[in-house]
Amino acid sequence: MIRVFSSTLGRIHGERLRREAGLIGSLLERTGVNVAVGVAVGLLCVAPRLSAEEDIALWSALRSGGHVALLRHAIAPGTGDPPEFTLHDCGTQRNLSDEGRDQAARIGARFRANGIQTARVYSSQWCRCLETARLLELGPVEELPILNSFFGRYERRARQTRALEEWLTGRDLDEPFVLVTHQVNITALTKVYPASGELVVIHRSDDGEISVLGTIATD
Repeated sequence: MIRVFSSTLGRIHGERLRREAGLIGSLLERTGVNVAVGVAVGLLCVAPRLSAEEDIALWSALRSGGHVALLRHAIAPGTGDPPEFTLHDCGTQRNLSDEGRDQAARIGARFRANGIQTARVYSSQWCRCLETARLLELGPVEELPILNSFFGRYERRARQTRALEEWLTGRDLDEPFVLVTHQVNITALTKVYPASGELVVIHRSDDGEISVLGTIATD
């Protein structure tokens, strides 16, 4: 089960509606919606803009056990992948732009500035995710197929999301964890629609329940 709630200090949660086109809706509590594959026109939850104290609390949570940063890959212009997409051939994929590479490096710098010098880093096998993960410079990057995009293969959504939930349940999470993946994967797990390079901070309780604490946007 996914929970989303709010507090001032340690667990900062919140919901509001947003469409990909940028429309901002009213704040809602305990809302879950499905994302339409191809064109994201559904109403989606995002965490509210954080105060300085809330931002500090999220970074503090990531330094403590039981927390994970879900990171949507950095800026890669376009949508989906070309028809000739091949998993291990970056030349056939949609890749990071120079702006995206700079963004990924800035995200890694923010981790270090907030006291996280190293982390367990896992990534989708898509080139734009692997490049984002490596540019963080937080440690070795492990490929994790359950983080692979199911954009255009929506029938994989439920099975892959369950597999990710089970994977999270089986981890000790006794050190900072960063999972670099895609918007569709993050939204399926958390109901949050992140921008490119945005972090969604989650807490996994001892009984496996996942809660969304909030998001950290890249400047």
